[in-house]
Amino acid sequence: MTTTDGPTVHVTRHETAVAAPPEAVFALVADVTRWPQVFGPTVYAEVTRDDGAEQALRSWVFVDREVRSWDSRRTLDRTARTIVFRQDVPSAPLAAMGGEWRVEADPAGGCRVVLLHDYSVVDDDPQAAERVAAAVEATGVTELDALRTTAEQAAAAGGEGGELTFTFSDGGRIQGSARDVYAFLDRADLWPERLPHVAVTRFTEEEGGVQILDMDTRGPDGSLHNSRSVRVSFPERGLLVHKQLKVPALMACHTGRWTVVQHGEEVTATSWHTVTLDPAGVRRVLGEAATLADARSLVRHALGTNSSTMLRYARAHAEAARA
Repeated sequence: MTTTDGPTVHVTRHETAVAAPPEAVFALVADVTRWPQVFGPTVYAEVTRDDGAEQALRSWVFVDREVRSWDSRRTLDRTARTIVFRQDVPSAPLAAMGGEWRVEADPAGGCRVVLLHDYSVVDDDPQAAERVAAAVEATGVTELDALRTTAEQAAAAGGEGGELTFTFSDGGRIQGSARDVYAFLDRADLWPERLPHVAVTRFTEEEGGVQILDMDTRGPDGSLHNSRSVRVSFPERGLLVHKQLKVPALMACHTGRWTVVQHGEEVTATSWHTVTLDPAGVRRVLGEAATLADARSLVRHALGTNSSTMLRYARAHAEAARA
């Protein structure tokens, strides 16, 4: 803790040893598109500006059971494997928030990851400082745990010739308006009326396009299956991103996005999925002899079928609206 003429600056340090190559660990932190797969609270993150020396980011993250978004800046030194970051406009009670990631190689082939935070609170409020300290402590521990688990599992899976995280897409062309296609995907509250396999949706939308979707769908045998996800809607960009909050046993994480692009009188709608498998879940569900390739094939078929079904009904809706 340091004091100046301004608010007190609080400094924290968290670190952990990781049994994975430092280059691979640094890559997980450096690539913001991978954060939703690595860090549980992160819903979506993107680079909004990159001038080669500094990046501007925007992140959507669960904080106290609410999705909040903020802008930040960071500077990467890929040679030293350090990343310095700072929030642009911290939310109260924070007056400032920043820090640094350091990935240090060790002789055994693994690495040590250090996560530093420095922050101050408005008016040096002691109660606010106590709450922020608890939150920073929890964040430091959980982020390093998540990073270590992800990196070590990926290293182990790679040694077995498999991949835990994979991405795929399904798409098609529609004769109609991108606005109609996007509206169909965006208005999940209307899906029970529009999609025969959707029984019920419990849907809320907050400021900034943040949506919570709790949905019951019918299986081929008539049984109901529940899923819960958070989505962020960008209608002006034709982009709808989502992260599943309740995943099947085979998965550790599932995120995705819909992109809707107008080409003259045609629309290209594409569904993207990124899945991280849970090795223990794969063995538990499919048996000890199951491979990661078996699980990838099963997940690819199930999610691809869902996306193709959604696309088929979105096409019918948009083409009917055009007619």
